[in-house]
Amino acid sequence: MRIGINLLLWTGHVTRDLRPVLEEIAATGFDGVEVPIFDATDPAHYRDLGRLLDDLGLARTVSSAFTGAAGNPVSPDEPEQAAARTFLGDVVNCTAELGADMVVGPMFQQLGQFTGVGPTESELERCAAFLSDMVPQLDGRGVTLALEPLNRFEAYLLNTAEQGQALCSRVGHSRVGVLYDTFHANIEEKDPVTALGDLHASGRLVHVHISENDRGTPGKGHAKIRETIHLLDALDYDGWLTIEAFGKAVPELAAATCVWRDFFADPLEVVHEGHAYIRDRLETA
Repeated sequence: MRIGINLLLWTGHVTRDLRPVLEEIAATGFDGVEVPIFDATDPAHYRDLGRLLDDLGLARTVSSAFTGAAGNPVSPDEPEQAAARTFLGDVVNCTAELGADMVVGPMFQQLGQFTGVGPTESELERCAAFLSDMVPQLDGRGVTLALEPLNRFEAYLLNTAEQGQALCSRVGHSRVGVLYDTFHANIEEKDPVTALGDLHASGRLVHVHISENDRGTPGKGHAKIRETIHLLDALDYDGWLTIEAFGKAVPELAAATCVWRDFFADPLEVVHEGHAYIRDRLETA
């Protein structure tokens, strides 16, 4: 397993100015980072950023979401669907230019948008058709899409690993899989560890976020992180364990994730203590 950390802890748009933080991440022993891409209009920027990460010996994945004018895959409005196809296509292109092979996140609906009811059959069919339409580009650029079920307060289409697995079955292609996040599972799954085991058995698990119940430093809350890591080790999972923690450094992200107080004294606490916690759990698994 490889250990990563999502750079949304510092910024929503990574530039070379973040090099001191990236150097500290590399020196701590992380295998890689998760790069947020919300502005996918400049592939050359991500090509250059990829060179920096290569210099530091950091592998990478990408996180993204449909926000603002990025479109909506489940909308009955064709222009909104077209905007979603364009946005995700641009993200996939930038991901490949970055030298990454995976885009993770809730790439199935507009983030934080609700209808007042649960997902309808027509919405699920539209989403599956949207994802199927994206498969040729994903395949062509060598990129896998990891759909991240979110808790009910952030999304309504996919909240559980089982729902994510079912949507992937509708698509029926290995380029579209499911991300398991310990924070969201802590809210939505009746038994988070059993849900993870079932997801792995389905063959749809492609990525894991290690996120504490308060989205602070892993190991300082009550999310089943230890049990998650031990199970993944027993199952010979060989993908990423990527820390996802949020602070108040990015105001718009803090608002979107409802972060109203500090969960750690400094983001580097998450870097050092989070990595040590995961490494210790792997060594004792």
